Amino acid sequence: MTPRLILALALLSTSAVSGAQTPTLPEWDRLTPQQREALIAPVRDRWNDAPPPQRERMLQHGQRWQGMTPEQRELARRGRHRFENMSPEQREQARALFAQMRELSPAQRDALRERWSKMTPEQRQEWLKANPVKDLPPPKR
Repeated sequence: MTPRLILALALLSTSAVSGAQTPTLPEWDRLTPQQREALIAPVRDRWNDAPPPQRERMLQHGQRWQGMTPEQRELARRGRHRFENMSPEQREQARALFAQMRELSPAQRDALRERWSKMTPEQRQEWLKANPVKDLPPPKR
């Protein structure tokens, strides 16, 4: 979910709160047109501003999200929160590792993860120089 969508959901849920009890939010079909618009507008704006390759990724991400179990969605949320709380250097390292691991088999991923954990900060910087982040290809199906 995008930060704007999360904000819209949070605003929607806080506006529905009255008193000490928090009522359950209705199903989509019972939302008012204004509530639906508040949820959809950020995604529509982001879609309209995106170039075609980014739109394709957005569509693939949405389809992949729909196919996830609740447990997988929770893991994805935790990963996103962890990424958001990283320093810029940590984010760059995470991007490089992610790009590299996409190309590896599960056994190779485990080996790289193990090697990475044993590297010094200087060795990690050398690895990052040798493995620069490129534009990520679409996920393999």
